[in-house]
Formats: sequence, structure tokens, C-alpha cells
Amino acid sequence: MVKPLRDLQRAWAEHEERHRPTGFDFALSDSVDYLDGAAWDGIVERGSFFLQRRYLRVLERYGPANLKSRSCLVFKNRAPIAAIALQSIRVSGENVVSRRSVASGALSRLSVRAVVCGNVLSWGRHGVAFARGVDPSKAWPAVAEALYRLRRAERLEGQTDVVIVKDLFDGEAEGVESLARFSYKPLETEPNMILAISPQWRGYQDYLAALHSKYRKSAVRIERDLSGAGCSVERLDDVRSNSGELHELYLQVQAAAAVRPVAIHKDYLAAVAEAAAKDFICSVVRRRDRILGFVTTLRDDPNTAIGYLIGFDRALRDELPLYFALLQRVVADAMELGCRRISLGRTALEPKAKLGARPVATRVWARHSNPMVNVAVKRLIGAIPHDSPPERNPFRDPESVE
Repeated sequence: MVKPLRDLQRAWAEHEERHRPTGFDFALSDSVDYLDGAAWDGIVERGSFFLQRRYLRVLERYGPANLKSRSCLVFKNRAPIAAIALQSIRVSGENVVSRRSVASGALSRLSVRAVVCGNVLSWGRHGVAFARGVDPSKAWPAVAEALYRLRRAERLEGQTDVVIVKDLFDGEAEGVESLARFSYKPLETEPNMILAISPQWRGYQDYLAALHSKYRKSAVRIERDLSGAGCSVERLDDVRSNSGELHELYLQVQAAAAVRPVAIHKDYLAAVAEAAAKDFICSVVRRRDRILGFVTTLRDDPNTAIGYLIGFDRALRDELPLYFALLQRVVADAMELGCRRISLGRTALEPKAKLGARPVATRVWARHSNPMVNVAVKRLIGAIPHDSPPERNPFRDPESVE
């Protein structure tokens, strides 16, 4: 009886902890500009672009129609110790799962309101930053309370069904296990595909030279096929003037995705380009005066580039290798930005593995508000396809890019 009694005592202690203040102070705001800018910047400096005020302003103005952005500063003894980017979002099964999916039908009628620590328009730990010297294991409870406070505030607009902390990669979320005391459960998603850029590579041609001949020939053939079809791959400096065309190409890809909880605003991409400035590159496949596809590469932190938004003419996918050419361009653009690794996201694992990207386990931590919704959300998440990462070894010397 000793272990059951111990488990009961721990469960009661955690229940008590969930229902009392953590001892931190909070400034929760509808806009990051309503908070102390110097305090925010001091915490997020040299961190993720998606936590910078210049980006959060873009999200507040050009975020998806079903998403509201919030910002929170956490204080301990009047000193700022954490900056948290929060989102409130309502999605339905119809938004999340495509009609072609086996999950369509009953799930298409499911509607869920979620509070998110992170960014549904990106991947990575873009929800929270801790000040230097702060012990994350002692600060994560403050994140749990901030999410609770937002959930309570959002009751004016409806019941919150699920609270999510996303996306936490292995080795990059020290102390996050403390969320378990607040009824959060870890859920593994598809892995994030990471391509390490060897210090020995001075440019894209060095990357190609590092590939096995099979993969190098494939990359060269893709470039040759585009050139033979009268296409060029080039940098697009004026995103704003071409934003309408780029948005249409993005929507073609987004509409075909199995998981699509949000869609970007038509001016979002141009606003991100202007906010990121020299940390952003947009490359396009062009045939004469027409853009057939685009991809954006964004420096998220000093060492990491993200192969971010992509779009292409899906009617041409059997005629031209647009997607593969754009993926290859991300490698070149990330090297131009001076990054040491590329985060390529959790979709299309096979072509990214052929580039040399390797899977990194990714989890979200979720807390559901009641058992009935818990079952529905589990069904919805279970319906989302989770492919196993393929095993590929495209480099002649894999150890050189560890």
C-alpha cells in the first residue's frame, strides 16, 4: 500500500500546486508594444526572430483571421525573467485535416479553441525565452500560469478546449518536464528535419561536392531540367510588389496540405521580409515574366536558418521539379546568410532527407480542459499522418557534417 499512498499524495500535491499562484508576477498584453520594450528585448536578444518585437508586430497586424496574438512578461522580485509569446486560435476539423484524408467526415465537424505558447505559423521553440541566469526548471511553472491566465481571460470569447506548448526539440527544452505537475502531457509529432552545414563548405558548390555522386547528379539534373524548360532560379528583392502572386502560389500548396490550421494573410510575407531585412531571402523560379514558385529562407538565430514559406504552381508539378529545386535553393540561401544549420520542418521528410537533413525528435506539451474534448482532440491528432523519418546517407563523409 506504500506506493499507491505515495502516488495519491503526489497527485494531491500537484492538484494543490495547480490551484495556487506560482509566486511570479505577470504583465499580459494584447500587444507587445504595451509592454516594457527594453525588458522584452533584454530577454530575447540573440534569440529567435519569432520572439522579436519586430516580428510580433507583424503577427498582430497580419496574423490569420482565426488567430489572436498575445504577449506576456514574467517578473520575479520585480525583475523580468521570461518573455512569452501566446496565441489564441479556433480551428475545426475541416481546417486541420484535408477532405482527402481518412480523417474527414465526423472530424470535419469538430471545433476546438486552443491557447498556444508558440507560433502556429512556424516551428521551433518560438513561445518562450528566459533571461540569462534563470533556471528553466523553476521558470516553466510561470509559463503554465501565464497560459492559465490567458485561458481564463479568453472565456469572454468561449471555452478553451486545449492548451499547447510547442515545439520543443530534443536537447533544447531544459526543465520542461516540470509542466507535468500542471497536467501537461508530452506528445511526439513528426520530427524536425535539420541539415547541418559543414564549416568546410564555403559555398553551395562545396555542398554539392560533398554529396555521393548519385545525389549530386540528381541535384544537377534538377537544375538542368529547369534551365532546359526556360526557367531560372533567382533572388527576389521586391517581395512587396509581388506579394499577390506569391500568396496565390502559397495557397496552392497550403490547400493540398494534410494539416492546415491557418492560412497567411496576403501581406504577411512582405511584412516578414521587411521586418527581417538582411536576415531574409526570397528566391523564385521564373519563366520569362511569370513566377512559377518561391521559397523563403529566414535566419531565426545567429546559427540557424529556417526554410520557411514555400509556394509553387501545382499544375506544373509533373512537368517541372519545382519543389526540389526550391529546397536546393534553401541550402544555398542559408549558406549566404552565414548559418551553420537549416531547420526544414516536419513535412516532406523524404526529399529533405535526400538533401542530407536528419530527424530531430519534436514534442508538444498539451493540457485538455475536460475528458470529452480530450477524446476528440486525441482522435483529431491521431488522424494527422505521422510519417517515420527515412534513413538516408547522401554525404561521402557523414562525419564532416555532424
